[in-house]
Amino acid sequence: MVLVHIVLFKFRADVGDEVKQEFLSQIKTLKSLSYVKSQRLVVGGPSITTPVEKSKGFQYALVSYHEDRTALAEYQASSEHERVTSTYFIPYKEDLVRFDFETDQADETLLGF
Repeated sequence: MVLVHIVLFKFRADVGDEVKQEFLSQIKTLKSLSYVKSQRLVVGGPSITTPVEKSKGFQYALVSYHEDRTALAEYQASSEHERVTSTYFIPYKEDLVRFDFETDQADETLLGF
């Protein structure tokens, strides 16, 4: 069973593009953590959802894959995750949504595992 971790990020309106670009650059480095299954971590944005109201103002998204709940907990507790989020997002955040789910073993092949 693979655990899928999804996070939506919304920056405050006064946050500039330089801050957002540095956030994207830094958060992508988390794919190298051993807790990320096969280094599968994707970050994207800004949102191209139309109409824009459908995205509820969220601008960026992260999707990562983890072996199980323990691996996700270790990923989130890691010093690198803490460094990136506390430095490059939390001071600029308006909102954040997190959604995690476990896949059926039969669906793992759809994910390439």
